[in-house]
Amino acid sequence: MAIRKILEFPDPRLRTRAAIVPAVDGRIQTLIDDMFETMYDANGIGLAASQIDVHEQVIVIDLSSDGSAPRVFVNPSIEVIDETLDGFEEGCLSVPGFSEAVERPKAIKVEALDRDGRPVDETVTGLLAVCLQHEMDHLQGKLFVDYLSPLKRQRIRQRLEKEQRRKA
Repeated sequence: MAIRKILEFPDPRLRTRAAIVPAVDGRIQTLIDDMFETMYDANGIGLAASQIDVHEQVIVIDLSSDGSAPRVFVNPSIEVIDETLDGFEEGCLSVPGFSEAVERPKAIKVEALDRDGRPVDETVTGLLAVCLQHEMDHLQGKLFVDYLSPLKRQRIRQRLEKEQRRKA
């Protein structure tokens, strides 16, 4: 397992659409392991492969506080079940140090493959629904800042660019 570098907004690679995973094989399972290690190291609860510059449809999520509930979604698709919007304060490992309220559908159905290539088909609500929708956005080249006003998005961009220049 390896900790991978997480791309940060406004890196243009975050806008790349992820490709379908042709097979859940050893390469993908190694990627999944690396993604969990990277996510846990960064104190996150979700990570899309796109965030580590691997543009394939893989998402890892663990909503537990102790790393005991890892979930994997390969080639996920979602369908809105309840269009009622819930507002959650969202943060993102690719937009470090910022969080904003984003409204998303309350309940979704997700279909995907797990880490062993077995089908996943379930309806989810609450934080898992929010997290899945957030990570699905990454696979489509979209970030949570895209839901914000242009002014807020520009301010976040400027602060992150300034921080990135300082670190360089």
